Amino acid sequence: MEIIPTRTPDVIISPVETASQQQVKEKRELIQAVRAINAQDTFGSDNELTFFFDRNSHKAVVRIVNKETREVVRQIPNESVLRIAQEILAA
Repeated sequence: MEIIPTRTPDVIISPVETASQQQVKEKRELIQAVRAINAQDTFGSDNELTFFFDRNSHKAVVRIVNKETREVVRQIPNESVLRIAQEILAA
């Protein structure tokens, strides 16, 4: 009986690594887009665009915030929509 060594690939890419790399790329692009929008003073010189990921719904939340007071001027999706999504996910 002859034993022949099998060739293993030099690089193994798992779907998890690929998804993670894709997420990092998407987040980086989003950050660059937000910076470009803020550089143009699209929302006025007193406001800026911000975003974060809601922990409960795992959705991106976009806010227009007053630079000085940090008061939220506008949020998409708004708080009531996030609460409804949380209730649906909890059911």
